[in-house]
Amino acid sequence: MDPLTFQAYQSYLAVKYKEGRTSSGLFMKLVEEVGEVAEVLNQLEGRKSSTSNTSLEQELVDVIHYAVAIASINEIDLTKAIIEKDKQAAIKYNQSPNLGEFLVIQNKLEK
Repeated sequence: MDPLTFQAYQSYLAVKYKEGRTSSGLFMKLVEEVGEVAEVLNQLEGRKSSTSNTSLEQELVDVIHYAVAIASINEIDLTKAIIEKDKQAAIKYNQSPNLGEFLVIQNKLEK
């Protein structure tokens, strides 16, 4: 199987949610899924008894799904946005390397 990229996932979700879904509707699903992540974390950390079979992995995938879906239907290039946002944060917090630099280093190491 080919590796999954944000571009491919966004293209898939743009097709999947082409009609009938709004940003606010997807956001409501995102909030619901974030709540489910909180439930799982509470269970894992012993603050709540386990009442479901869902895993942290499954719930985090759902959160990512709806966040990427919102970006997709709003034609936001997440790859570009993530790299730019990380660059701004690296400057603000004086961190090095930033994500863009890290990717360049990784690509050189892989060659």
